[in-house]
Amino acid sequence: MFAPVLFSRRLSYPAFLLLIIGWLVNNVSKAQICNGSLGDPVVDITFGPGGANNFSPPGGYTYTQSNCPDDGYYTITSSTSACFGNTWHTLSSDHTGNGNFMLVNATFAPGDFLVTTVTDLCPNTTYEFAAWIVNVMKPVVSIRPAVVFRIETPSGTILDSFKTGDIDVTAAPLWKQYGFFFTTPPNNASIVLRISNSAPGGYGNDIALDDITFRPCGSKITAGIVGSTSDTINVCEGNTNVYTFAGTASSAYQNPVYHWQVSTDSGTNWQDIAGATSLSYTRNPTGPGNFWYRLTVVDATVGGIPSCRIASDILVINVHLKPIVSAGPDRIILTGSSASLFGQVQGGNLVYSWSPNSFIDDIQKLTPVVNPPADMDYTLSATTSFGCNSEDFVHVKVVTGIYVPTAFTPNGDGINDKWEIPFLDPAFGATVNVFNRYGQIVYHAEGQTVSWDGTINGAPQGSGAYVYLITFKQSTLKLNGTLLLVR
Repeated sequence: MFAPVLFSRRLSYPAFLLLIIGWLVNNVSKAQICNGSLGDPVVDITFGPGGANNFSPPGGYTYTQSNCPDDGYYTITSSTSACFGNTWHTLSSDHTGNGNFMLVNATFAPGDFLVTTVTDLCPNTTYEFAAWIVNVMKPVVSIRPAVVFRIETPSGTILDSFKTGDIDVTAAPLWKQYGFFFTTPPNNASIVLRISNSAPGGYGNDIALDDITFRPCGSKITAGIVGSTSDTINVCEGNTNVYTFAGTASSAYQNPVYHWQVSTDSGTNWQDIAGATSLSYTRNPTGPGNFWYRLTVVDATVGGIPSCRIASDILVINVHLKPIVSAGPDRIILTGSSASLFGQVQGGNLVYSWSPNSFIDDIQKLTPVVNPPADMDYTLSATTSFGCNSEDFVHVKVVTGIYVPTAFTPNGDGINDKWEIPFLDPAFGATVNVFNRYGQIVYHAEGQTVSWDGTINGAPQGSGAYVYLITFKQSTLKLNGTLLLVR
């Protein structure tokens, strides 16, 4: 028999407890699970994403890195495959599909897995112990795992006990949750857990276990969203709806203390909502995010112990981002010609389209070609799978020709200080050159907006006449003339 070990009820329990409690739950009988409402886990062992080579096992159990541990060995792993001549099932993941599990090959001699004391529990409170377990042996003649679980007071009085009987083999690996519950004494918040293996090691008695929890079980607490038959509501950012949550608690809570809580990380962490201490709570609009809410109840006599709280079912308000939509820069086209629009959308699972469906080659392309006969606005709209919508528009201006100004006055008075060609769209691919009287190029632009401030390399050019020449890549059209710079 192993010496009793004291451990705290927080997740900082000594590493060996992971193995022990795992063993214990894994071999716990398939008894009833809490029919009321549960509190947060006092113990919550998932075996995480990493290994457990710092584990201190009880008795003869030894850690190994092998995914096929021998008798008396265990490992922490995310998979195991075809062990011992393929007599074990292949497990490709833990029971949730995204972490590790404990894999144990029992010792030869039956005996205690664990004798340990759990402290700081709520007095006169029902607790549920549960774990997910799979017998890794395939359907062959083998030793079935069997466990005796006893709960005692520190003085040795047995509060409850369970016998799992044989844990059967299955044709395919099947994770099952095993659990039981018991009540702590009114004046003693400590219990002793004694777990015994009644089956010997050898050919069989091999198990995997995962997600071991030890949590308070209380009378039923419910919560709902007033006016909704669902516990989940999806809205879009900017929504101004106000929601009222209403809770109910069993009359078994003689002196209840209520508190609404919120979680923004899918239930990993919960925070009390300031002032939300009644059976109802009014939720005001928030920014984007996933918001989980629940009502917690605890008797006033143990109100200072957060782990004594019992929680309702969860209500969810998802505030979804609207898509980001850009219809692109405004376009200028000559009468009878066309231009491409340059739409962009960002967001998940989007449906988008342009409107109106006139003089456009494809309303479901982000870069359609348009050829309106007159000025027209095109609107790009995008909608998420949750119905969140955004839109933007682009103006297409149709001109009969390109007007080229013939003079400008770059004197810094803010009036006509730059030479610009208003309807020369960069998409025309025009090359613009300005020459001085010596034939030197003093300004050059290609496929971009024309804007000359009368300088070259930062040096102001003198007043006088200059010559401009405009050519187009996809046209023989040429525009040229005299430009007067006046200072």
